[in-house]
Amino acid sequence: MRIARWRDGDTIGEGFVEGSDVVSFPHGRTVASVLAEGLDAARALRTETFGPSGARRRPLADVDLLAPVVPPSVRDFVTFEEHVEGVSAGVEGKSDVPAEWYGAPTFYFTNPHTILAPSEPVRPPVTERLDFELELAVVIGAVPGSDGSNLDATSAAPHIFGYTIMNDWSARDLQAREMKVRLGPCKGKDFGTTLGPWIVTADELEGYLDEDGFLAVHAEVRINDELIGEDLVSNMGWPFPELVAYASRNSRVMPGDVLGSGTVGNGGCLGELWGRNRGLTPPPLQTGDVVRMVIEGIGEIESVVGEQVAAPPLPSARVRSRARTR
Repeated sequence: MRIARWRDGDTIGEGFVEGSDVVSFPHGRTVASVLAEGLDAARALRTETFGPSGARRRPLADVDLLAPVVPPSVRDFVTFEEHVEGVSAGVEGKSDVPAEWYGAPTFYFTNPHTILAPSEPVRPPVTERLDFELELAVVIGAVPGSDGSNLDATSAAPHIFGYTIMNDWSARDLQAREMKVRLGPCKGKDFGTTLGPWIVTADELEGYLDEDGFLAVHAEVRINDELIGEDLVSNMGWPFPELVAYASRNSRVMPGDVLGSGTVGNGGCLGELWGRNRGLTPPPLQTGDVVRMVIEGIGEIESVVGEQVAAPPLPSARVRSRARTR
């Protein structure tokens, strides 16, 4: 199944993508409510939607796809060793994967309020090093009897409702400054994350699972039709159920949560290539550039880089005496 959200004039639609059409959920259902009921309920809903009475179809070409989910939270992992090697070469001057990377699938939280539609332009902050990040993301669904906390990999797997493409836009110069404070990233990342074009349910991709449980799907990214990077998602360090399990560790995953795989290797972002090439080759993204991402079994998203948005001036910290008593 493919599940999507779309705009049709002044109306927001939510439902199934069937061939070249979209079909709204019955009874006022939404993607959020379907995720809250889980994958088995979604299958039953599809049977009902396409039952004997038929369903009202609308050509996909006549609507504008929105991000397929409005996530309550977005976690983004860093699970591709090759990506870490390349980026570290640019930041630290040499390729290095710290021992701590192998110990656990680290992630950060990004902004769920700046999610972009699959063809919506990104409006970056003022930056000299705008970058993309090609990722596959899982969307969490409910599992009866589970509250989504302290899962192991086996119990985490059913919480993977489906998958979507994720572009974690990055302003690398802002990010580099933030990371020197040993916290973040924040403003180098939280201005935009593109999701789409739809959610492909987990059962649709079971045939791509290799013998170790990794999704062996091909992912590629092009800038202005030039191939920049490509990789197999199965080159990640942990399979997706282990990412979900780690996210739930002493915490919870909830229906609608999005968990990004982290940037694929072999050119999944410009930052990796800058590190390997010892310079800004290929050049940073510029206004008007078109970034197209394709992941096997999912589909594609295509985004145009819009004009940069200047923010108000940033005050520096006040360096004051620390001998005050009140």
